[in-house]
Amino acid sequence: MKALQISDTHLLEVIELPTPQPAAGEVLLRINYVGFCGSDLNTFRGRNAMALKPVIPGHEISAIIEKVGADVPANLQAGQLVTVDPYTACGNCPSCRRRRFNACQHNETLGVQRHGAMREFISVPWQKVIPAEGLAPQDIALIEPMSVGFHAVDRGQVTDSDTVLVIGCGMIGVGAIVRASLRGATVIAMDLDDEKLALARQLGASATVNSGSDDVHARLQELTAGAGPDVVIEAVGAAPTYNITINEVAFTGRVVCIGYAPGDVTLPTRFFVQKELDIRGSRNALPDDFRAVIRYLRRGTCPTASLISGIVAPEAAAQAMAEWDAAPGKVFRILVKFS
Repeated sequence: MKALQISDTHLLEVIELPTPQPAAGEVLLRINYVGFCGSDLNTFRGRNAMALKPVIPGHEISAIIEKVGADVPANLQAGQLVTVDPYTACGNCPSCRRRRFNACQHNETLGVQRHGAMREFISVPWQKVIPAEGLAPQDIALIEPMSVGFHAVDRGQVTDSDTVLVIGCGMIGVGAIVRASLRGATVIAMDLDDEKLALARQLGASATVNSGSDDVHARLQELTAGAGPDVVIEAVGAAPTYNITINEVAFTGRVVCIGYAPGDVTLPTRFFVQKELDIRGSRNALPDDFRAVIRYLRRGTCPTASLISGIVAPEAAAQAMAEWDAAPGKVFRILVKFS
């Protein structure tokens, strides 16, 4: 079968692998589409210290069940459209004992710490398969990245009385904007790109801030009547945006951190105490977050075509990745079509 492999820095190539067969308790999936995410781009750039090398990337999965092994529940049948929970959970670490499996201390994500789904077939444990009938196959590949933003809103305990600032309008930030809006919150979107900010308005943001051209502090003070946002979700992973997060959040507000900064960030820690902030990490997503995204997408109101920057064949993936590397700000999701 055909597969994509990041073999070295800036080297993405098509390889051939044997087609797997499902063992007992496993489901064989025929891959429809897989999305490239930021971690794949960083692996391609040689900047992802967590990734195998070489590695088959891919954990944003749209697939159809090809075959089921023994001991798989009857609700999973050949022909079903599905996605995959791409994370592992050891069951024994502090996170797992608290049933926060998404933050397992020993997690291995498909396409990062173990080989992923950029191939024609993959066999996975049945417990990781999430049915997604009723959605277009290409839209199913958007579920995982949006679920990460959905989970961040859960971590922020967002309600309809909150004003929420989402910093970064990539796919994960988009997920946060959607879920905060669904919960009735007033959502402010921040980004450097006016096209992404316009899309954020379509997805539920009531106001936007361009952090490259606006006076961020003055604009946020204007939008919140001088109080600052109750919840700030950082979905970029950069020193300037982390500083905006701490500086601009309201007193006794909640900060949710999704973005991985490439290095250490110096923060005004006096605000940790003065504002009595709740600062929370948010990692990956839970199956309930996946199912919440599926319910949202089934409404048919999401402009999914605007979230898919391109669909390419495996043979064109290397060129698409190189172009994304050269101009990362203009890309939401590139999907690789396998069947």
